[in-house]
Amino acid sequence: MYAERVLSGMRPTGALHLGHYHGVLKNWVQLQHEYPCLFFVADWHALTTNYDNPQSIEKSTWDMVIDWLAAGVDPNQATLFIQSRVPEHAELHLLMSMMTPLGWLERVPTYKDQQEKLANKDLSTYGFLGYPLLMSADILIYRADKVPVGEDQIPHVEFTRELARRFNHMYGREPGFEDKAREAVKKLGGKKARLYEELRVRFQQDGDKDAVEQARAMLNDIQHLSTQDRERLFGFLEGTGKMILVEPGYLLTEESKMPGLDGQKMSKSYNNTITLRESEESVAKKIKGMPTDTQRVRRTDPGDPARCPVWQLHQVYSDDATREWAQQGCRTAGIGCIECKQPVIEGILKEQAPMRERAQVYLDDPTLVKNIIADGCEKAREMARETMRDVRESMGLEYH
Repeated sequence: MYAERVLSGMRPTGALHLGHYHGVLKNWVQLQHEYPCLFFVADWHALTTNYDNPQSIEKSTWDMVIDWLAAGVDPNQATLFIQSRVPEHAELHLLMSMMTPLGWLERVPTYKDQQEKLANKDLSTYGFLGYPLLMSADILIYRADKVPVGEDQIPHVEFTRELARRFNHMYGREPGFEDKAREAVKKLGGKKARLYEELRVRFQQDGDKDAVEQARAMLNDIQHLSTQDRERLFGFLEGTGKMILVEPGYLLTEESKMPGLDGQKMSKSYNNTITLRESEESVAKKIKGMPTDTQRVRRTDPGDPARCPVWQLHQVYSDDATREWAQQGCRTAGIGCIECKQPVIEGILKEQAPMRERAQVYLDDPTLVKNIIADGCEKAREMARETMRDVRESMGLEYH
């Protein structure tokens, strides 16, 4: 019914580090060549936990967008925008809050999890409880059918699917829906109409999910159907009303394997990061200062790479021959720790070089970034307005 569309966002936390690059941005760069993509700055989400200190959000936003562009996200391929510049997100969030059971929000796994993690903050706010709903509004407003997430975020997408289903069921009933749907079936032509009916029965009586996929594919291929009729046929197929909000699916992304300077996962909260555009001197200094195998006290003591955080970075940045050299040299004390760190420094600098170069253009002329975001906000807003027209109409708020 709707074109394929990928949606993903990030909270503005300032300059991004290599963990963000390996965990998210590399994936975005690849996805932008495969699908129409929307990537947004989740600045309202930043307020759910940082409502008492919003001063840093604006600067963090521009820093982060420059990092996206530096990493290779291409504004000619993807739509980049800021959440709060598309107020329709808030309108859909508000309207959906009217029909979202409280229990559903309290059951979202990250709700209790975050409250425990950020125990020093007062998170007993309405905004914090409702943030999964805002997240769902972010996805549903663009009728995005693909959301790249890590394993731990799958419940958010499932929650969004349930909400879309509930919304369509409650508000997708237009007057005379069934008659209009049957009229639309006739427009498919004899052969396709029979196949559609057969697939509809297979799904509604036997729960055959393949039948739904098959029918969806068939309807998407029929050019002459109006959008209204297509929506009715989708709703009729699944036994709901007219489909207003699209149930998203998820694209599972691998968790970033990027280790930090201390061997733990790279994260700002561990203070063990290297940022995407960190200076060459700073990168070299940080790597040279990394802890190594504690049992290798003197240069002549043999070590064990498994006990050394530097070895984890070799696994990200070195080729097989270099890894073999590092393993061998460490175990026989043939090389010292400083020597062992050199290829890692070179590997990181090589990865960062094109990022620094791409970023420089935007640092020299910040209006370029602002123009990219202004264009992206306009495009996103156009799509969001279209969804909101249908949502308002289905909820009886059009006031013709």
